Amino acid sequence: MATMSSGKAQEAGRSIGAILVNSGRLALADVERIINFQKENDLRFGDAAMKLGILSEADIFYALSMQFDYPYLSGPGHPVSDEVVVAYRPFSAEGERLRSLRSQLQLRCFKEGASRIAMAVVGTCRGEGRSLLAANLAVTFAQAKERTLLIDGDLRNPRQNQLFKVENQTGLSNLLTGRMQEQVIKLIPGIPGLAVLPSGPIPPNPEELLGRSSFDRILDQSMSAFDVVIIDTPAMTEGADVTLLARFAGAALVVARNNMTRMAEFRELVDQMQESGVKVVGSVLIDAPLISQKRSKTPQRGG
Repeated sequence: MATMSSGKAQEAGRSIGAILVNSGRLALADVERIINFQKENDLRFGDAAMKLGILSEADIFYALSMQFDYPYLSGPGHPVSDEVVVAYRPFSAEGERLRSLRSQLQLRCFKEGASRIAMAVVGTCRGEGRSLLAANLAVTFAQAKERTLLIDGDLRNPRQNQLFKVENQTGLSNLLTGRMQEQVIKLIPGIPGLAVLPSGPIPPNPEELLGRSSFDRILDQSMSAFDVVIIDTPAMTEGADVTLLARFAGAALVVARNNMTRMAEFRELVDQMQESGVKVVGSVLIDAPLISQKRSKTPQRGG
């Protein structure tokens, strides 16, 4: 596994071709061939190189990460699940949409002058994609140089330990019961600034544990050390946990899935958030039918 991040200010002003030649990924003799093909077919440099079979998509992502000082993971031995697409393909079409969502959230959450934010990702039922969205969002915030903590608050069906491949023998449930005093937050290798607090062992009384004041203290401590805290939550249909967690965070991003989420339950969840004093900062529709879907499948390449 390798982390792709320049760490060199001079790369920001270089073209993709210059970066790849300098790194040994592109032969100087091939540059002229790519440029000629690029001009003949009105393509971007990266697209032309890929059509000629000279460069791979991984090579283009490498160069883009160097241009923008934007870390991502590459190579064998993936330390994070492939489902966390922005960790490996931040410049793909899906990565672009997730970065756009992050930017909207930054505008809405930071516009009031707050230097730190906490946000719960909530939904009505299992299978809507809350956990995966929370994981990808956490990575995008870390890639934007925000110190980010992802808390797995789903003490019923935890997922973040699987997505980030961390052990789950200790975590949030241990902290809530006061049986764990040592460091249980896991730093994610290859993604600077990102940490995960897994759920820990599944307790028999998750709602009661989350209702304790100890979670408030955990969140306060987290906010003092991180710029962004994202909380993954269980589904509304599984109990009052989601309301408790969102109330602690103070803000919620509501998730729905096309052909799965029921509109009546979605409205009930939004009303529930607002009645609890939780600010709904936005909503996301997973698998939304897009008119431009065919065009969006191919990411745009920089020149």
